[in-house]
Amino acid sequence: MHPRFLRSFTALLAAASFAVLPLRTQAGLPPAVNGQPLPSLAPMLEKVTPAVVNISTKTRVRVSNPFFDDPVFRQFFGLQGSPREQVEQSLGSGVIVDAAKGYVLTNNHVVGGADDITVTLQDGRNVKGTLVGTDPATDVAVVKITADKLQALPIADSSTLRVGDFVVAVGDPFGLGQTVTSGIVSALGRSGLGGSSFQNFIQTDASINPGNSGGALVNLRGELVGINTMILSPSGGNVGIGFAIPTKIASEVMDQLIAHGKVNRGSLGAQTQDITPNIARMLGLKSNEGAVVTRVLPGSAADHAGLEVGDVITAVNGQALQNSDQLNNALGLMPPNSTVNLTALRNNTPRKLTAQLTPQKLATLDGTRLDPRLTGVTFSELSDEQASQGMAGVAVATVNPSSRAAQAGLSAGEVIVGIGNRRITSLRDLQGLVAMRPRQLVLLVATDEGLNYVVVQ
Repeated sequence: MHPRFLRSFTALLAAASFAVLPLRTQAGLPPAVNGQPLPSLAPMLEKVTPAVVNISTKTRVRVSNPFFDDPVFRQFFGLQGSPREQVEQSLGSGVIVDAAKGYVLTNNHVVGGADDITVTLQDGRNVKGTLVGTDPATDVAVVKITADKLQALPIADSSTLRVGDFVVAVGDPFGLGQTVTSGIVSALGRSGLGGSSFQNFIQTDASINPGNSGGALVNLRGELVGINTMILSPSGGNVGIGFAIPTKIASEVMDQLIAHGKVNRGSLGAQTQDITPNIARMLGLKSNEGAVVTRVLPGSAADHAGLEVGDVITAVNGQALQNSDQLNNALGLMPPNSTVNLTALRNNTPRKLTAQLTPQKLATLDGTRLDPRLTGVTFSELSDEQASQGMAGVAVATVNPSSRAAQAGLSAGEVIVGIGNRRITSLRDLQGLVAMRPRQLVLLVATDEGLNYVVVQ
């Protein structure tokens, strides 16, 4: 070997000698580098993961088929004894937030309408869950369990989050078992995504997949900052765009659900919409920020405060508004009798208005008065929030579980937009069409998944 090459090879070998280690040393990361311990999330997660649970539900759904519902068809094809009901199962996640009382925070779409709820703890115990209350408008629900040695997560103030903060998502994606993913806060205040009325989502690139819904989004101190709820994906899997309900909203809703079993919301009595460039030009506005008033209900809080159609609400209690979604979010969690200070523009002149929110009073109609087939169902007008989102129809307020409508698949919270092939926009429309006594009562129902037909026999 040439002497020069030998010297170079010897020097290279000496420089690389640190890599010639026993096999057992190469099996894992060293505990420290240059005397500094390697960063790890493990110590924090050891405290967090026992508080995150798996939730499985069973929902009994009547099999609705217009052919199978026809007695002649059933007799002809020998279907008299075939099952008219099937059981749907789903998986999700939840977070224990009160160990002493056994309260678990999760999503409405995980447990809403379920007949049986089973909560699986990290140590493998299965316990029965009891639904305390749900709020479809925010997609928040509370379940109560009874078990020993529960561990809860402390709740942090999500309003202190900043874009770029590190977060960790914990849940049970695809039923694989408890899984941890990490990322950052990608954006704050996301809205307009559909699925719920009040939206102020935390966006994160921490992997969130089906089954993660209701799981925990925590900061690096192991504090709960959000409840994972949905993803945005063309394929249905994670692409780095996930959303969580901030604890500022979830904890306020939880408190009301525990106290009352439902959320009591105050009403301003005004409908609004976003300001488009055309509306801005028409009103002579300098920007598109705020929410323009399109309707003021007579005798409402907005009416008493002096709000008028064409006014542009730019701030609520000193907080500037970008759009009508932010206005709905700001008002949506305020209880009745709350005092709200509004800043509005009228003819480009700023005005200060004060309104006292009133309880939402929606006209209702008992289904028994419409048709015997609708006995056990109560219908109502759409709420201010639903109307502001452009919905048109009649809301299903309550459904008796033993009613014909429930057996046909109708659920509370859905919106009926048509009878047969006729559209409806009000209780009067519903009353008029049902009064015609159609032989087959076919309801066109809007749900989070789209439009469905419900045939009530």
